[in-house]
Amino acid sequence: MGKRMRPHTLTVPKPLLPVAGKPIVHWLIEDIAAVCDQPIDEIAFVIGEFGQETEAHLLQIAQSVGAKGRICYQHEPLGTAHAILCAKESLQGEVIVAFADTLFRAKFNLDTNPDGVIWVHKVENPSSFGVVKLDNENYITDFVEKPADFVSDLAIIGIYYFKSGETLHSELQYLIDNDIREKGEYQLTNALENMKNKGMRFKPGAVDEWWDCGNKDATVNTNKRLLETRRELFHIAPEIFNGGTQIIQPCFIGENVELKGCTIGPYVSIGNNTKMENCVVSNSIIQNNSHIRNLNFTNSMIGNHVSLNGESCELSIGDYSTQS
Repeated sequence: MGKRMRPHTLTVPKPLLPVAGKPIVHWLIEDIAAVCDQPIDEIAFVIGEFGQETEAHLLQIAQSVGAKGRICYQHEPLGTAHAILCAKESLQGEVIVAFADTLFRAKFNLDTNPDGVIWVHKVENPSSFGVVKLDNENYITDFVEKPADFVSDLAIIGIYYFKSGETLHSELQYLIDNDIREKGEYQLTNALENMKNKGMRFKPGAVDEWWDCGNKDATVNTNKRLLETRRELFHIAPEIFNGGTQIIQPCFIGENVELKGCTIGPYVSIGNNTKMENCVVSNSIIQNNSHIRNLNFTNSMIGNHVSLNGESCELSIGDYSTQS
């Protein structure tokens, strides 16, 4: 439901919110594809009832990396293990499981030799995360959820590789069949612990950066880091430089954008068909089909079909909002 991202998630599922010109989940899939040393055959999206437009968009994202898309439904929020099992038809052969609201930057090829890989990142406050402990051979010995006392600073970021999707399927089904829950939900960490206790060996996969998209400020910062680290991907058409507009790079500017008398950037993403007049904007995300006039703002998110005029502040405004 993306409650921490409201009002933006009232109309758009959180993984489809745009950062640096693409939905969060689109960046995630491209990054996973980049570290795999073989083509991705299929991508299964586990979703609620989001409608045909959202489903079509997800299938297009799968096609963009040469994969077949599959839509799977979780009708009740019964935990991560239950959600993955909703895509049981896709749990065959080598499988990557990823939570769709986290992004990363990494420079490595996925190691497919161990039974599984749990991707981690060092954090300053491990008590807020699930973490892993390692032995001298760099294999995972323990999964610890939000430890009160320090045991490790390697936080699980929500991306997993399994050599055998069939084994994962079996372990998840075991939790459901025996009603094994944590705080009322079926958790993937319980299946991981069972697999480890049966002799399966998991290694950590370290990433250079891990970017959260859990709330407005974190998402704006993720937009900034993507623009900083992917500059070669962004091109601004020369026709938008009119009416005294200045662009301070890096920025992403969508199609059919009109900018008049504006100072844009750094770290600004503007969606398609948006019009801006007499604005000074930095470190912000403005989505599609909006009309913004006479504003000075930063660290902000503005949704689709928004009309604003003449008030300067930090903003978090959802779709179809109007202020004149």
